[in-house]
Amino acid sequence: MSIEPLVRPSRKQRVRTLWISDVHLGTRDCQAEHLAAFLKRYQAERVYLVGDIIDGWKLRGGIYWPQAHTNVIRRLLTMSKRGTEVIYVTGNHDEFLRRYSKLLMGNIQLVDEAEHLTADGRKLLVIHGDQFDVITRYHRWLAFLGDSAYTVTLVLNRWLNHWRRRYGYGYWSLSAYLKHKVKTAVNFISDFEEAITHECARRGFNGVVCGHIHHAEIRKLGDVEYLNCGDWVESCTALIEHPDGRIELYRLAEEQQRLAQLQAAKVAVIEPAA
Repeated sequence: MSIEPLVRPSRKQRVRTLWISDVHLGTRDCQAEHLAAFLKRYQAERVYLVGDIIDGWKLRGGIYWPQAHTNVIRRLLTMSKRGTEVIYVTGNHDEFLRRYSKLLMGNIQLVDEAEHLTADGRKLLVIHGDQFDVITRYHRWLAFLGDSAYTVTLVLNRWLNHWRRRYGYGYWSLSAYLKHKVKTAVNFISDFEEAITHECARRGFNGVVCGHIHHAEIRKLGDVEYLNCGDWVESCTALIEHPDGRIELYRLAEEQQRLAQLQAAKVAVIEPAA
C-alpha cells in the first residue's frame, strides 16, 4: 500500500470518537505509517485503542521497533496532550498490560473493557474480544501455533504486494482473502460474533465495539449492533463516530481508490482534448 495518495486536509476533521484495534506495533507487518497519517487527519474528543496495539507475543522473541512505530505512540500522546481522552482497552497480545488495568495517566486510561455512550444515546460495550475466543482462552498452545501460521501468511502477503506495487497494482490482502474463503475461518468469525453479541444483549448493551479477529464490519445481529474495528496489519480499518452519533467504517483501500478517482478526474479536466 502506498501512503502517497492520502491527501492531508488543511484542517483536521472534527469527530466525536475514533476506535482502532489490532495495530500490532513491534511486528514487521504493522502498517504504522498509514495509521499515523490517519490519526493526524482527525481532531477527536475520544480515542479507543481496542486491544493488541502493542504485540507482546512478538516482542518476546526479539525487539523490532522502527521509527514509524514510535511515531504512532507520539501521535497518540500528542492527541492526549491536546485534550483527546485516550482509552486503552487491553487485548491478548498486550495482556501484559492487564496487571495495570484501571491505571490513569493524565488523559490516558488503561482498562480491560469500557462503556461508550454515543451522541444519539446508544450504550456500547468496548472490548477487545479475546474473552470470547475459545482457542485463546482454553488452548493457548493452539493460539500460539495459529499465530505462527498467520505470520507465514503475512510474509507471503508482503512478498505478493511488493510485486503488485512494482507492476502498478494496488494493495490486496492474501490473508484476508483466505480468511473469507476457508470454511473454518468463516465459521470461527460467525461463532465469535454470536458469542460476543449474546453477552452484550445479556448485559443490556445496545451494541459492541471489538477487534481481535481482524475482520472489520458493522451489522445488526438480532437486537445488538456489532461493530468490529478490523486491524492495521491487513486491511487498515477504523471506526469513526461523527458528532450526530453516526458510526462509519473507514477503509484505507476505499479512501485511496476514491482519491485516485478524484485525481484522475482533475487530470482529465486539465488535459486538453486531442
